[in-house]
Amino acid sequence: MSTEIADIQDLDGVGPVTAGKLHEAGFDSVESLAIAPIKELVEKANLEHSTALKISRAARQTIHTDFVTAKQLWERRQTLQRLSFGSNNLNKLLGGGLETQAITEFVGEFGAGKSQICMRLSVNAQQLNKDGGLEGRVLFIDTEGTFSAQRVHQMAQSLQLDPEKVLDGIIYSRAYNSDHQILTVDHSFKICKEENVKLMVVDSILSHFRGEYIGRESLAERQQRLNSHLHKLLRIAQALNLAVVITNQVQANPQAFFGDPMRPAGGNILAHASTHRVMLKKASGGIRIAKIIDSPYLPESENYFQITEKGVEDATPRNKRDD
Repeated sequence: MSTEIADIQDLDGVGPVTAGKLHEAGFDSVESLAIAPIKELVEKANLEHSTALKISRAARQTIHTDFVTAKQLWERRQTLQRLSFGSNNLNKLLGGGLETQAITEFVGEFGAGKSQICMRLSVNAQQLNKDGGLEGRVLFIDTEGTFSAQRVHQMAQSLQLDPEKVLDGIIYSRAYNSDHQILTVDHSFKICKEENVKLMVVDSILSHFRGEYIGRESLAERQQRLNSHLHKLLRIAQALNLAVVITNQVQANPQAFFGDPMRPAGGNILAHASTHRVMLKKASGGIRIAKIIDSPYLPESENYFQITEKGVEDATPRNKRDD
């Protein structure tokens, strides 16, 4: 029989000193310990492997993480929610809206609309369920300085919402390097739980890693740290039933003699970690194209949107307007 444990200090193997180490490393709840890899507890909280193993087992026993039936998995799936983009085209493309318990990655060159989508979603997430929202707050981790409070204010006004209330619902963090970015996510579990965060944004996920880990000799270390970082985001999304959005850049694909010469940066690590991947491209007349490039169940399809005062709205290319 498992018992309800509210504080990590009540777990077997966690005394005051160990609890202090865990809190400092960002492990503030039983849930955060239950979903953390043992290696992460050893490295980030400076624990002995045997201690970390004991704590991890004790935490997992309290929240039934080890074995579930397919029926329980199905029931858990029914708790996921969908967040409206404010564009029927984008909602349709993503199977009804942005999904909780998942990482959705938007890939594109500068100006393709990645940050605009993130800011519009940050406005929408705070709205009522009946209006396509998630009735929660937003944690926005900005790595490139692309977040604009003025733009969010404009979107909220255009949607006839209270701009100050909307801005107050966004918890903002500027990450200045990859270590800072990882640390912010490590400490985000507690913030997300306490502040009822329903949408977490990292814009962009790879910028600091690409700038700091240069050359082939540092590639393995970069990918290992990135892999750990991404899986932490996914565990948070699943444990707290929130939506995670990450943005990513494109890079040239020298092997592409035919088809698209651009591909998402980050390699296989990023490709496997993201639940849904959406490529954004600029087209003529201010129209943008969003295309599903990878998803476990969404078909590979594309649709059109445009950037407006409201953020993102539906668009129709000229050659399809008369169809």
